[in-house]
Amino acid sequence: MARPNPIIPGFNPDPSIVRVGDDYYIVNSTFEYLPGLPIYHSRDLDNWALIGHVANRPGQFKGAGVKPPGGAWAPTIRYRDGIFYVVVTDFFGRGNLLFTAENPAGPWSDGIELAIGGIDPDLAWDEDGTCYLSVSGLSLGSHEGFEGHNGISQVRINHITGEVLEEPRHLWQGSGLMFAEGPHLYHIGDYWYLLTAEGGTDRGHAVSIGRSTSPTGPWENNPANPLITAAGSSRGVQNTGHADLFEDADGNWHMVMLGVRPRGMIKAYSPLGRETFMTDVRWVDGWPVVDTFDTNESTPQPEFIDTFRDESLNLEWMAVRNQPQQVASIDAAGLTIIGVGEELDSLTPAAILKRQRLLLGTATARIKVEGTGGLMLRYNEVTHYEIEISDGALAAKANLSTISQSVEAANFDESALDQDGFATLFITFRQDAKPFTPEILTCDYVDLGYLDASGQRQIVASFDGKFMSSEVLSSFTGRAIGFYSITGKTVVREYSELATK
Repeated sequence: MARPNPIIPGFNPDPSIVRVGDDYYIVNSTFEYLPGLPIYHSRDLDNWALIGHVANRPGQFKGAGVKPPGGAWAPTIRYRDGIFYVVVTDFFGRGNLLFTAENPAGPWSDGIELAIGGIDPDLAWDEDGTCYLSVSGLSLGSHEGFEGHNGISQVRINHITGEVLEEPRHLWQGSGLMFAEGPHLYHIGDYWYLLTAEGGTDRGHAVSIGRSTSPTGPWENNPANPLITAAGSSRGVQNTGHADLFEDADGNWHMVMLGVRPRGMIKAYSPLGRETFMTDVRWVDGWPVVDTFDTNESTPQPEFIDTFRDESLNLEWMAVRNQPQQVASIDAAGLTIIGVGEELDSLTPAAILKRQRLLLGTATARIKVEGTGGLMLRYNEVTHYEIEISDGALAAKANLSTISQSVEAANFDESALDQDGFATLFITFRQDAKPFTPEILTCDYVDLGYLDASGQRQIVASFDGKFMSSEVLSSFTGRAIGFYSITGKTVVREYSELATK
């Protein structure tokens, strides 16, 4: 049976994987969202469960002081002598950090700051225990650092203390494509292999590899590079790159990588951003050969229900540059968010969100607003849709950079509230366009509305989903759905995401 690609849906970019016995663990980038660096676990490589986060308390990342596109970039997870290691870049924040844990579900350490620049750090050890840290040469600390990459660099470090033991050495420029990044170093058989991402993290994205008899090079370029790319293809998964190579418990080899699922007739827009995919690997003449792959349309869409009756928030919930516990609380009433006057364009809105994981379906919230708040779909600070209650009135809103639209619900009144004062709001994602109509060109349409007194759906406004896609926004994340409060108090008693049948 074909693997259920993506193996981790919803934005989960830059996957790194480690096997410990029969258990597999994946960590992903999270950028401005906290808790940061989710840890997913599997024993069969098909079914993955979120078991914790590396950064789940204030102080581990700089958080609220970091402007976009800062935050948690491109982690690597490894295991040695009973300890799990995650090394990651807190971009525009603390720099490169090294976290440790005895249990991948946590707790994780506060993070050691590593005195080396660059991004996308990787850890590898040789036979005598020497630890090598490899990075991509993008400068930290200022927006001017985006002007270019300087290939892959490497230093030896003390993996216990984080001490950098030497000056960085230039390792490899890659196969010749732009932006050599995402390095991973492996010792397999007679060779050391250096895996890199190249081509930029959009349609030209690719995976390349070199090999050497030494962990410090020089590197022989694989004549078949790139190992995998979707560039110029019609495959349903595009932007494939930023990979990690691993061997399973049965001796078979695989690769995890990011990719996007563009939608519409011309496959132009990817609403969920960069997700995690997996494919098989064979070895031929000392080089890995990577199988091409596509989406598995028979895979059920992931559904989610939360009644907020546990003492703590479900691990799926996030906040923007704050930990969720700094924004919301749970009690007998449900999930409560107190507004502090921060608009949704703020770097730290009072909002609790989770990744949009299903492509087509409906998110529904039973929600009570005292002041201004509601249900929202977020991509970044300046791009978000919401169905909002403000002082008893209801409106659907679209905010696209400097362009804003608000559509009032003319017939919404107290009759739509239950006896406890809760309204039922929804956001639906649909793609029901007919061939050769303009609608088929977009990725989806987003309906925002409420249930009236008779339980009937009332759509207040429908917005084009392509404006909330990675191609339009050049964003590193994807869509997130959740609740917010601008003023007063927002209480949520039930929430669900159900796929369209």
